[in-house]
Amino acid sequence: MSVRAIVLAAGKGTRMKSARPKVLHEICGRPMLWYVVASLRDAGINEIVVIANPEMHAHLEPFNVQTVIQEEQLGTGHAVQIALAALKHNTNGQILIAYGDMPLVDAMTYKSVLDPICHPEEHPQGASRRTALALITARMPLPSNFGRVIRRNGDGVERIVEVRDASVNELAVDEMNAGIYAYQENDLREAVAKLRNDNAQCEYYLTDTIAHLVDSGKYVAPVTAEDHRAVLGINDRVELAIARKQMNERLCAKYMLDGVTIIDPATTYLEPELQIGRDTVIYPNTSISRLSEIGEGSTIGPNTRLSNARIGDRSVIRESVITDCTLGNDVAVGPFAHLRGGAALADDVKIGNFVEIKGSKLAKGVKASHLSYLGDAEIGEESNIGAGTITCNYDGKKKNRTTIGKNVFIGSNSSLVAPITIGDNALTGAGSVVTKDVPPGERVAGNPAKPLPKK
Repeated sequence: MSVRAIVLAAGKGTRMKSARPKVLHEICGRPMLWYVVASLRDAGINEIVVIANPEMHAHLEPFNVQTVIQEEQLGTGHAVQIALAALKHNTNGQILIAYGDMPLVDAMTYKSVLDPICHPEEHPQGASRRTALALITARMPLPSNFGRVIRRNGDGVERIVEVRDASVNELAVDEMNAGIYAYQENDLREAVAKLRNDNAQCEYYLTDTIAHLVDSGKYVAPVTAEDHRAVLGINDRVELAIARKQMNERLCAKYMLDGVTIIDPATTYLEPELQIGRDTVIYPNTSISRLSEIGEGSTIGPNTRLSNARIGDRSVIRESVITDCTLGNDVAVGPFAHLRGGAALADDVKIGNFVEIKGSKLAKGVKASHLSYLGDAEIGEESNIGAGTITCNYDGKKKNRTTIGKNVFIGSNSSLVAPITIGDNALTGAGSVVTKDVPPGERVAGNPAKPLPKK
């Protein structure tokens, strides 16, 4: 099988009322075009050409696809013409045509439309005739603005009738054209070369190739989608929200089938490419994004947001925000904590309510249970950070580091003025303002903090 794909994505998407190109609007953390490209690749198609408008070109590099610019919007047929002009002719190849605003189409749907043209021997209706084209159809509720699929004696497709051209009887047909096509490449090149734009819009319509192929005695095979909702395009933000809900339902189902408990999928917001271990439980109003990874047996939520977070096994995150951070095993965070900026927490760390940690490393067993800010700090094993502690890391010009050793006790309401080092087994009294390094084992208190008399 030598299949290439053309993705039609040059439409302006004016109904989105946005400066952003329509196919770059996100669904569950990815542009809708991302899902189309990913599903095509999952279907085994590696050579993908995206037809884009000039405004999109700069945004397509991350997709790793060939891009062809459609300078003028002269219809779907014209878009395919310029795509074919950019592709070397493969006389034995097949071309799949998809739309960039149909993110809910999965790999199995693309495989199903390829099957009649790649394996005609398995389809008795088309085996005796030249199968030039297969297209996805869908049974949709009426009324509908989709083009109607008119079959020839209930067999192959005879033509597509647009709503504005349909008769009363044709409008009663509930089989619609979904806009996903698989052509024999030779037949596609021949048909698009004969397209004409003598219509009210002065555009070249890809659907006109169907009549040409049928008139040439070639077979056009209909392939009916199981669920019409999966082949709906997105034209405005209402439809975007509907598609986002459906995609999120799919994602939640996928992770649940892999062994994750999601208490309420309707209020849990996930993305593709997450890694979530078995027996992890996700509570309501939780959002997990940006390639986050969660180990086994952890508890996430409720009311929690993870973004590019790596969480170990058996950790508990409650009502907190964690962004760009790494947490070990058996870590407890929350409620109402905020971890960000590359913070790294080792095993058995406990972070309590209203604690913010930024760019800091906390070793095994560290505790910061209440109302603290730990920025640009490194804290040794089993140290305890008292309520109200602040690492004063910014001096008005630059950020400075705070280093705290092992088994250190930082008293409540301590201010640690960086750069500063507090040695192992040291102690600061409540309300201390520590401006100088504290040697190992030293006990300091006061403003400014001074060594306490030794007993």
